Amino acid sequence: MSTDEFDLSEPELTADDLLVLDDERFTDGDVAVVTGAASGIGRATAVALAANGLTVVGADVDEGGLDGTVDLAADVGAAGEVLPVPTDLTDDGDVAAMVDAAAERGDLRYVANVAGMQHIASLPEFPMEKYDQLLDVMLRAPFLTAKLAMPHIRATDDGVGAIGNMSSVHGRYATQDKAAYITAKHGLNGLTRAIAAEGEGTLRGFSVSVGYVLTPLMVNQIEDTAAERGISEREVVEDVMLGQARSTEMITPAEVANLFVFGFSSHASHLNGGDMLHDGGYSTTYE
Repeated sequence: MSTDEFDLSEPELTADDLLVLDDERFTDGDVAVVTGAASGIGRATAVALAANGLTVVGADVDEGGLDGTVDLAADVGAAGEVLPVPTDLTDDGDVAAMVDAAAERGDLRYVANVAGMQHIASLPEFPMEKYDQLLDVMLRAPFLTAKLAMPHIRATDDGVGAIGNMSSVHGRYATQDKAAYITAKHGLNGLTRAIAAEGEGTLRGFSVSVGYVLTPLMVNQIEDTAAERGISEREVVEDVMLGQARSTEMITPAEVANLFVFGFSSHASHLNGGDMLHDGGYSTTYE
């Protein structure tokens, strides 16, 4: 059964989808790093932050995808600039160069660790090379990025900034066949709290947790989950992904990006070490 029957194409992002706030630290002299910026949530977050006037270093291994993000920011009339910085998050030198590129463009204040990947397999059959790759991208790289970015944030005139981590409902509980992803997201929540503990109140750490997001990664996951569980793709969407949720639609990348915009803003000054859960009731309700 084709996923096309469910209209699972990623929605087109427009200027009307984006939360734009009046914030004194949202200027082109203030810089944000966004990883995974070539597609999905990362692309939407880079564009949303640029729409708020920030200079955004968009990092990803997919150079063509980064070019598409730059074009999208222009299409929505973003006031800020997206600077594409090709980055392999499994390469420490690349991560350091990414942070340096951001610091050279102005006051590095914000980091959105969004880059992610998925592999569907039971624990006994999970390939360790996939486990290592997934943890390198989704946990080690955010740790290293925070390590390198925190001194720059502290060096701004007031030391104000934030590091936001893309967590998940799977950072709160577990489902089958996603052991590495679940391990990474639980670890990412711990990193978020560690950042908050060391941030002295002005450098904040927070995470964003959502349910199933309509991205290219998710469409691939639907196909893999159907094959792994021996059910149809329709059953994956309606029963596995949305079965527990009170909402009946997947969240969009723009909606997730707007959470990062709010989290970085002065309106979220008391969001520190906490997690913004927007999962449609998936992990908090049941029948």
